[in-house]
Amino acid sequence: MEKLKSAISQTLILSISQSNPRTLPNTCSSLHDFLNQLPQFHQMVEDLAYKDTSLFLKNKESALEFKLKGNNCFSKGDNSNALQFYTQALRFAPRDVNDMGKNLVATLYVNRAAVLQKMGLFVESLQDCNLALTICRSYSKAWYRRGKANTSMGNYDNAVRDFKVSLCMEQSINGKKQIEDEINLILDQHHMKDFPPNVAKVKDSNINDQSQQIQLQCVTTETKGRGMVCLTEIPPSTLLHTEEPYAAIISKEFRETHCHFCFNELPENVVPCPSCSMALYCSQFCQENASWQDPQCDMKKDYDIDFDLEKYVESVTKSNVNINQTDEHKHECGANWSAALPSEIVLAGRVIVKYIKQQGHFGNSRIVNLDLCHNYARLDPETKLEFHISSIILLKCLHHFYSSEFQLKGETISQCVLLLSQIQMNSMAIVRIKSSDSSENHTTSTIEQVRVGQAIYLSGSMFNHSCQPNIHTYFLSRTLNIRAIKFIPSGQPLELSYGPQVGQWRCNERQSSLRNQYAFICSCASCTQTNLSDLVIEAFRCSNPSCSGVVLDCDEVSYENRKVTPFGSAEYNKVKKVARLLCDLNKNHWVEPGFCLNCGGMRGCGSLHGTLRKGEICKRLFESGDVVASGLTCLDMLKKIFHPNNKRAAEVEDHMAKVFCGIGELQRARHHCKASIKVLEKLYGEEHIVIGNELVKLASIQLSLGEKAAFEETRNRIKLVFSLHYGSHVDVMFPHLHFLK
Repeated sequence: MEKLKSAISQTLILSISQSNPRTLPNTCSSLHDFLNQLPQFHQMVEDLAYKDTSLFLKNKESALEFKLKGNNCFSKGDNSNALQFYTQALRFAPRDVNDMGKNLVATLYVNRAAVLQKMGLFVESLQDCNLALTICRSYSKAWYRRGKANTSMGNYDNAVRDFKVSLCMEQSINGKKQIEDEINLILDQHHMKDFPPNVAKVKDSNINDQSQQIQLQCVTTETKGRGMVCLTEIPPSTLLHTEEPYAAIISKEFRETHCHFCFNELPENVVPCPSCSMALYCSQFCQENASWQDPQCDMKKDYDIDFDLEKYVESVTKSNVNINQTDEHKHECGANWSAALPSEIVLAGRVIVKYIKQQGHFGNSRIVNLDLCHNYARLDPETKLEFHISSIILLKCLHHFYSSEFQLKGETISQCVLLLSQIQMNSMAIVRIKSSDSSENHTTSTIEQVRVGQAIYLSGSMFNHSCQPNIHTYFLSRTLNIRAIKFIPSGQPLELSYGPQVGQWRCNERQSSLRNQYAFICSCASCTQTNLSDLVIEAFRCSNPSCSGVVLDCDEVSYENRKVTPFGSAEYNKVKKVARLLCDLNKNHWVEPGFCLNCGGMRGCGSLHGTLRKGEICKRLFESGDVVASGLTCLDMLKKIFHPNNKRAAEVEDHMAKVFCGIGELQRARHHCKASIKVLEKLYGEEHIVIGNELVKLASIQLSLGEKAAFEETRNRIKLVFSLHYGSHVDVMFPHLHFLK
């Protein structure tokens, strides 16, 4: 990318930097013509697009090498490494290659199933047997392994059926004798009769919180443009919207750890893409939905089997995938471009491909009509140039796959540039809840959200932003769920947080972030009215030890002066508890920066920033040497500098709680954990999800201390907070918190 940028003339770069949606076709056409003259551009496209040079091709030799290593480890009882080697072999094994008279992929799944059984992972072993049988249904060893897995799980009826099918397909006398012994052992030990098999109908059991019949409507407002409202009242914790993504992509850093389709964490029995070594899935279902193809199961019948057993074989080997799925990975399969380009560019490619499959062609005037807003005119020159180059490269790569569906010209490229701008503004981060425990007794259990994917939700993008949202978003697999976290009157806007919230960032930081990424100036109530959190989040304390007022620096005063708080309003009265605002209400003018808003005492900005630097030095000391002593010194200094409800105080209190947990001083850890929560409650409110996450830490400490009554009280608070945000999906979202029960 940088080499291409350096080759572009300054005249063309200037033209691109000054472009707008109307002039985009011309600048895109000019850049395309220019790049077409560069040999390095054509070499880049060739390296990215042509599969002959792919880094992700299947390779029989590599697969056999990993298989041999897996066999050696398995024979030595090294199950962990055997599992890893067989999985690596599956990533490289071509689907149509035989090894020692059997399909290589099917053999690898059977081998891995044997390892999983040794490790006690019988469900996973059963799944691998099923994967082997979808490729080769007459594989006796796969049916035998399936019978062993079902036996271990107590599914004796199915186990007998599996062994009987295996018996019909087994060729060797010794093999038949072994299978007959397995059948007789089950019949004798469990007093079962030898019966004709009846095909069992398996029903999927999914936890599903159905959204109520809520009528949402898109409306246009003067300050925020289009947004969503509800035509009825919405009680707290109501699930008001669910939606599947129009297109989604996994984040690059999670390609080896999370499923490329559902974005859940990968299990031990990873299912690779059948056509390349790049994509990994958690199950056959996700694999086939992401890149469906005929599994080409071996349908030959070189065995004698009765009608009932044949029905059973069909029920096991039949694929349940919907062949009308998007096949979102198929056009990327094995190509270098999907791995090399940024995730946003790959996501744009998936949007375009979906449109092609829906419309059957690439429109000359519009690539896609997602009805999403964009901020192209407000982009900085560097981003405009990158979007131009990325769009041309992406469309060149897609052209190799869909050469007959569209023409690569200025108008087409310009629409891809606008699509990238739409993705920048409207895509959502798919997050997963991650938990970590510092010990087996769950001391200092922590919860955090990690961004594992990115997706476009057409209806979800219609919900506007608020720094104090009234709805909460979360994801089950790739499904967007939106739930009310407050009582919402009929007709009130439904607003979520695009990232920064009150209590998390200062007002000026929130405004700057939203303006840079989404091209709007937030006009929510929290950004236009004085609130407690914005006053204290980065505030200094008054120089008078007996005064509880706040002292703001220049940035805070500048932003707070823009807010209008009517005298006598509920917000004003709430703020007045911490700081008596010394202002002329008619002129809307506050005291100068560095003055206490309660007593009016002066504490100059120079002094404030000097003590801040001392605090930063203290924090660096905290990170080295005697962490307990330096940490307590740091905390003491920060308490002298900052207001008691400054967020930094909560961060240091939380850090000290972790330090004391680490050295086993749980009572001191509990004290600092409670102090951190007390500050955060002032910033966020008592029912915010952040408080729930912090309460998990407190509960784990109380549990370790054996404080049953206190633990029960904290656990009840956690349940209230989490249920408000996740409803009946709490157990699905937080399976690692079973210790709280």
